[in-house]
Amino acid sequence: MTIYLIPFISAFIGWFTNWIAIKMLFHPREPRRLGFITLQGIFPKRQRQFAEKLGKLVADELLSFEDIRQKLTDPQKIKSIIPVVEDHLEHFLRKKLPDAMPVLSMFIGDNTIKQIKEVLVAELDSLFPVMIDKYLQNTKDELDLERIVTEKVAGFSSDKLEQILQGIMSREFRFVEILGGVLGFVIGLVQLLMTQPF
Repeated sequence: MTIYLIPFISAFIGWFTNWIAIKMLFHPREPRRLGFITLQGIFPKRQRQFAEKLGKLVADELLSFEDIRQKLTDPQKIKSIIPVVEDHLEHFLRKKLPDAMPVLSMFIGDNTIKQIKEVLVAELDSLFPVMIDKYLQNTKDELDLERIVTEKVAGFSSDKLEQILQGIMSREFRFVEILGGVLGFVIGLVQLLMTQPF
């Protein structure tokens, strides 16, 4: 009767070896010497290289500095903040200017305020993209996305890295474990059938 346990034993071995393999992606966190070999989880061992590759991928393919510049200097985006500028100018010309320069404000009426606003808004509309672009050029070195992502990921603790990757790939890891059990069962079944006389 014990011969019929072969598929179930093979299924357990298949599941267990895949479970161990997944655990060894993250553990042991620190290098451990076992005789002539040193064991360490793949991700803890390669965390720096992983961080560098991810940083390069983000900077080159996902979110380059040029992408950020184009988004921030997009004329449509700038037009969307013009009403805020107009409201601020209105408040400045009607409230703050009279308080700061009461004599000058006596010569500025509604018509003049309207004209000043129109001229300033038109000027700012063309000035904003240039200002933002100039600001971004000045901060380009500080906005080195590749370096920022690399440093952040390399600085993660091994626990944090495992938590992130488990959160992203837990279903896939579970599938690999189950697949190991299923394949083990099938192989055990084939072995059982091969041992039986026809």
